[in-house]
Amino acid sequence: MNSKSLRPSFRGLRQAGMSLLETVVALAILLIATVGIMSLAGISMSTTEDQGHLAARTTEYAQDKMEQLISLAWGDTTSDTTVFPAANSGGTGLAIGGSSNPGAPATGYVDYLDLSGNPLTITNGVAPANWFYIRVWQISSPSANLKQITITSKVRSEVGSKGVGSLPQSTLVQLKTFPF
Repeated sequence: MNSKSLRPSFRGLRQAGMSLLETVVALAILLIATVGIMSLAGISMSTTEDQGHLAARTTEYAQDKMEQLISLAWGDTTSDTTVFPAANSGGTGLAIGGSSNPGAPATGYVDYLDLSGNPLTITNGVAPANWFYIRVWQISSPSANLKQITITSKVRSEVGSKGVGSLPQSTLVQLKTFPF
C-alpha cells in the first residue's frame, strides 16, 4: 500500500457548520427583533389595561346614577339629583328633559366626578375644572305610564397615553313604569 493513500486529503473538504462569530451575529439580530416586539407588547398591554379600567369605571358610574334615579318616586320632579345623596328640592328629579349627549349637557341633568369617582360641585352652572368623568341623563316618556331613563357616562381623557383611541363611554337605558 501506498502511504499517500492513507492520509486524508484536506484540499477537497469544505468547511461545514457555523463559526462562533456567525452564531453571535444571528443571536444579536434575534435579540433586537425580540426587544422590539416585547416593547410593542408592553405598550399594547398598558393601553388595554387603561382603556379597560376606564370603560369599567364609566359603566360603574352610569349604574350608580341609574340606581339613584330609579329610586325616586314616579312623580318626583323636584329632587336635586346632581348631588349625592339627592336633595329634596332644587332639581329636576324625574322630570321629562335632559340630554344623553356628553358634548351637550343640559342643566339639572349633568354631574361631574373626580378621578376617584367622587361627586364634584357645580357652581353657577359651570363645570368644575378638575372633573374626570361626566354623567348626563335624559328622561323621556314613550307612553303615558312609562318613563325611559338614559344615562351616558364618559371619561374626560385617557390615563398615561397620548390620546390614540376614542375615550371610553358607557350608556345605560332603563324603563320605569307607573306606579313603581
